[in-house]
Amino acid sequence: MARLSQVPLSRAMVAMITEGTLSRFSFGALTFALPLYAVHLGLTLVETGLLLSVSATVAVIFKPVMGHLSDRFGSKKTMIVALIFRSLTSLLLAFSFLSWQLFAIRTLHGLSISLRDPAAYSLIAENSDRKLIASSFAWYQTAKSAAGPVGAALAGFVLAFSSNFSLVFGLSFLFSILPIVAVARFVIDPRMQRVSSIERVKPMRKPRSLGLSVFAFTGFALLVETTAMMTQNLFPLIATTSAGLNNAETGLIYVISTLAVVLAGPQFGWVSDRVSRRLVLLFRSFANGFSSVLYALVPTFPGFAVGRILDGMGKAAYLPAWGTMMTQVSDSDRKSRATMMGLMSMGEDAGDIIAPILATFLWSIWGIVVMLAVRVALSIAAEVYTMVLSRTVYHGKRVQEKSSQVGEPEIPAAINRLHPNGVAQYSATSRP
Repeated sequence: MARLSQVPLSRAMVAMITEGTLSRFSFGALTFALPLYAVHLGLTLVETGLLLSVSATVAVIFKPVMGHLSDRFGSKKTMIVALIFRSLTSLLLAFSFLSWQLFAIRTLHGLSISLRDPAAYSLIAENSDRKLIASSFAWYQTAKSAAGPVGAALAGFVLAFSSNFSLVFGLSFLFSILPIVAVARFVIDPRMQRVSSIERVKPMRKPRSLGLSVFAFTGFALLVETTAMMTQNLFPLIATTSAGLNNAETGLIYVISTLAVVLAGPQFGWVSDRVSRRLVLLFRSFANGFSSVLYALVPTFPGFAVGRILDGMGKAAYLPAWGTMMTQVSDSDRKSRATMMGLMSMGEDAGDIIAPILATFLWSIWGIVVMLAVRVALSIAAEVYTMVLSRTVYHGKRVQEKSSQVGEPEIPAAINRLHPNGVAQYSATSRP
């Protein structure tokens, strides 16, 4: 922990972490209350499932377009617009009383996700020390992971004592508008501030392998997210039916696993930056695979607690490394960074849609053991994909370094001072 305290965070990154904390707190409350409210209005379980998947579906469709808008008008501006849209979803839910209104509001929420994610990833990449990218993403994701369950707990407390859904949605709205102030006041978008100077610089030739890796990374995110989410939302049902745990025991497991993620997240960011990014990615695959084995073979409170902790730590290991990978790939064209990050993060949203459908299908037809076995197979496939993709990226770096030694045009050293963190990717003599 002493080493972690030395990780420097810019004022803009502190603002982004504040945004992630308050936004996820708000989102946690909304996520807890929405399915209960849908059933309260008369929606069936199937209709409720469709309602919850609307936002991810819309996000997948519109992310490429919204990423382009972020590059065109600036990530900070589009981030603020996205936060306004998302705040409106909470406010509108407080005044919705018909099922079609819920679907329309979830569509608006999906649009806000498609606009926010590329902008947020881009702003973190631009406002972080180039040697500490993973740590920046780790602190951001850790803050979100800790705030979400707290927001859900608040919603449960409010509903237990008042049964007032409008009050929960109103509180969610209040907490969702606070991040707008933090982003508007403290976050900067260096690309927009210095775009004219950057455009005059002829960047180094982009390695072919990195050009192809944008869609390879989309597939990677799809595979990883599908593996992780096969048990994420179904965990309460798996715990109560397979292990025979009661609601209190299941809730305690959630608390324990959340604490483990909060403690492990920054540590994995440090390891990714200073030791090995590939190592933390491989740990994620191991964690998902071994947790599935525990769920199948040790259906007890200890077995499920350890399995849930492993899943949480796997996510904590993956997210910082994933942010670093997206940054590295999008460094090849900073002017299109948000577009490229939007394309890559599409895989995450697609995995969120596919995973519960695949898991429930396998479980209903062949049983939970087969479902967990398929998850183990997917985790092994993700392990292989990680090694192949890592070699491709490292090969691209070697090609880039070799080309700089055989006559590629060098960029004046003064250009590196255009970016407050150093535009190392534009220097033909720099080493990542």
